[in-house]
Amino acid sequence: MPFGFYMIMAAQFFSALADNALLIASIYMLREMQAPQEYEPLLKLFFTVSYVLLAAFVGAFADSMPKWRVMLISNTIKIGGCSLMFFGVHPLAAYAVVGLGAAAYSPAKYGILTEYLPARLLVVANGWIEGLTVGAIILGTLVGGVLIKPDIAATLLSLNLPYIDTVPEIALCVIGALYVIAALFNLKVPDTGVDHKALKSNPLYLIHDFNHCLKLLWRDKLGQISLATTTLFWGAGATLQFIVIKWAEQALQLDLSKASMLQGVVAVGVAIGAVLAARMVSMRSAVRVIPLGIAMGIIVNVMIFVTDMPVAMGLMVLIGALSGFFVVPMNALLQHRGHILMGAGHSIAVQNFNENLSILVMTGLYAFLIRSGFSINTVVVAFGLFVAGTMYLVKLRHEANQRQFDSVAQLDDVRH
Repeated sequence: MPFGFYMIMAAQFFSALADNALLIASIYMLREMQAPQEYEPLLKLFFTVSYVLLAAFVGAFADSMPKWRVMLISNTIKIGGCSLMFFGVHPLAAYAVVGLGAAAYSPAKYGILTEYLPARLLVVANGWIEGLTVGAIILGTLVGGVLIKPDIAATLLSLNLPYIDTVPEIALCVIGALYVIAALFNLKVPDTGVDHKALKSNPLYLIHDFNHCLKLLWRDKLGQISLATTTLFWGAGATLQFIVIKWAEQALQLDLSKASMLQGVVAVGVAIGAVLAARMVSMRSAVRVIPLGIAMGIIVNVMIFVTDMPVAMGLMVLIGALSGFFVVPMNALLQHRGHILMGAGHSIAVQNFNENLSILVMTGLYAFLIRSGFSINTVVVAFGLFVAGTMYLVKLRHEANQRQFDSVAQLDDVRH
């Protein structure tokens, strides 16, 4: 891999690290405010709403200038959101601003891979990016959990920094520093030399153009399968974050700090699966991992029988590993088809729109179920069966497409 790729990875790592630490800190702040418990999954909803509402614009924005500059601007917006939370803005509103930065960051982060690397390296590059992102999720949830621990917070507050008197304030300062480090790495991300399109000033044109790209990717035989699977995966993954915290508190009697660390154990499994997929799965064999999505949905139901911590950790690693092995090849396939059909930034914007619409719907349903008084075990079973059933329908759709035309045979079969 060229040197610039490692700068992309470093920038992504620290940005994602801060995002996930901020999520735990935001949950802590909501609990300190004694906010209703359904507000916690709404954090994810407020974070992702920008991905959906601005999908028609962020892709064009990402393609209008060098990707490193887009990443730097987006990271600056994230720093602004973190600062708003520090100065007393409600966590839901402040986290929505961070989500605005993330929505603009994502098309640049993934789009630069298709500009900077050949198609044969996309699976392995995605393996590294997803593995590192999951590493950031692991460390981010751990950092967030550690920062709100009373003894650690007391040690940091003993430094007597000016204007910092509470646990949330010191946690937000540390998280803000992580965003600044990510911004410094953004400055080292290479300019790929790809010709950029001037950003259109007419919003109606951008909406029309996005709608065209959306239809184009859903009509493509391989694009629709990879888009459907990644859409389901990210919606399920976001919901699983909150399910694991709630389940760990009730089934294992863990507090928020320790429950967030168990959430990090899921991410360890995802990292393992992502690395194995990057090494073992070629672009041509990407669609063969669809049954793993079905298996993940079924295995999630085992959670309702687990009350022992070591067994819980093993189960979380297994669920994560299936997820990671499943999503990396499908994500690479989707990027490959999108880059061919419409260009990197537009493709990632379409992907983000669908994936984050899924997150909005699934986390919204989770918040509704919790507010309605359903037990966490009922939610777990409903979640697992939905994932398994939906993935089975996607598998049937792909088999029907293949009977019409073998589009998989045209893909690269190189492994790394």
